Amino acid sequence: MAIRVLIVDDSAVVRKILAKELSNDPSIEVIGTAPDPYIARDKIVAEKPDVITLDVEMPRMDGITFLRKLMKHNPMPVIVVSSLTPKGGELAMEALDAGAIDVMCKPGTAYSVGDMSVELIDKIKAASKICVRKTTTPIRVDRPAISKLSITRTTNTVVAIGSSTGGTQALQEVLTALPANSPGIVIVQHMPESFTKAFAMRLNTICAMEVKEAEDNDRVTVGRVLIAPGNKHMLLNRSGAVYYVQVKAGPLVDRHRPSVNVLFKSVAKYAGKNAIGVILTGMGADGAKGIKLMFDQGAKTIAQDEKSCVVFGMPKEAIKTGAIKEVDILPLDKIAARILSMA
Repeated sequence: MAIRVLIVDDSAVVRKILAKELSNDPSIEVIGTAPDPYIARDKIVAEKPDVITLDVEMPRMDGITFLRKLMKHNPMPVIVVSSLTPKGGELAMEALDAGAIDVMCKPGTAYSVGDMSVELIDKIKAASKICVRKTTTPIRVDRPAISKLSITRTTNTVVAIGSSTGGTQALQEVLTALPANSPGIVIVQHMPESFTKAFAMRLNTICAMEVKEAEDNDRVTVGRVLIAPGNKHMLLNRSGAVYYVQVKAGPLVDRHRPSVNVLFKSVAKYAGKNAIGVILTGMGADGAKGIKLMFDQGAKTIAQDEKSCVVFGMPKEAIKTGAIKEVDILPLDKIAARILSMA
């Protein structure tokens, strides 16, 4: 049975483009479009879609308010499709807090319709399998980073983390539990540009470690977290004893840019046994080949377990490679402590 999708966006052009692109996949049926949340509400009641794509800047009622009402009274998988602007990035973070499954950016100069439609179709297929529960309170509450975890000595370990759907919340849980002198961390979270900058800035306010969107030649040092910028690949490199990152343009790899496999393969090459690889919640198989290379080079590896994942796609595929020991397939709330014990 086809996945029934409702498109909610105030732009007639965007509605037309999305409907055309999604209809090219035989497993998706666009059951309708809506220019604002009020019309969307009526169509949700009448048509009962499996997945909704939602803009956040709309007339009559903004998308965030609508999303909160929807999650409270009639929860269902929602993918936010927002403008590629700094404001759009901040609103995307609010949408994830309000219960959205994932965020995408609208096609434009930096993001072609073709690239966008491939990724959106994948996200819709993953979202359709997720059971969304009612929410009566916000998904996340800002709080100071208070952690009982500690590390007694500094190391030259590099921690590489890959995540996708559900990853923003998962990364927050892991990173807020780590002390300020944790090993340097490099992260690929599947997310568009501008969105990654807003995400990094938000994490920086609640984590003991410094968190920033990576720039070319940024050093990977104790106490620092570098998040790959959306629409760019990030690679680890090394000069003597100094680790640093390279940020590059390039084609989609495993349907993603940034790609977890691109990062992990570079970590395998330059950090070898000094690395820890972590695969968190996400759809698809990005990261599986890379974490196997890391494991083969002597790196320690961790995967999030199925029960605590929003989508058990990426961890499942990584586990299939044999690169992760059963003892290191862990619930989300145990991963930070395991990283520190490995380091």
